[in-house]
Amino acid sequence: MKKIGIMLVAILSISLISCKQNAANKVKDQNLDKAKEANSRAKAGFPEMTFVSKEYDFGTINEGDEIDATFEFTNTGKSDLIITRAKASCGCTVPSWPRDKAIKPGEKSEIKAHFRSKGKRNNQKKSITLTTNTASGREVIYLKGFVTPDPNAPKRKPKYVGKKRPQIGKKILQKQLKPNSQVK
Repeated sequence: MKKIGIMLVAILSISLISCKQNAANKVKDQNLDKAKEANSRAKAGFPEMTFVSKEYDFGTINEGDEIDATFEFTNTGKSDLIITRAKASCGCTVPSWPRDKAIKPGEKSEIKAHFRSKGKRNNQKKSITLTTNTASGREVIYLKGFVTPDPNAPKRKPKYVGKKRPQIGKKILQKQLKPNSQVK
């Protein structure tokens, strides 16, 4: 038993020593340059978005109304702020932002959002995620409010009222089909 333990330790030691390579040889010069550039930007300071308010409450509106919201912010960081993307959580909300423009430190700007309430009822809270070059890499802002349902809109019916809900599965499907048919 002792010999087996010594053999395992010897094999493990030899495999570790033989696999050891110089890690510095694996580093590419291009990646090293990118890392140095990112490090120098980090030392200079990241941009920072300071919003007047990160949440826009549109109150109570009627279904079918459209809302335009504006989110004002200031770059309170130490370097230029770039917003590369703005994505809403729902297709009913369309954001617009300063594209292809660097916002200098101390400069103010705004994000606009257009909300369409058609087909949206009751409490609504939509988020807009901004992809930026801030320290966190993203910022999130919100639209919220209450949409009063349109009394003239057709009532939504549940799909299976008064019917048995169809079952999924080969055997159950065969029972629902004609007795002589086969499911493959």
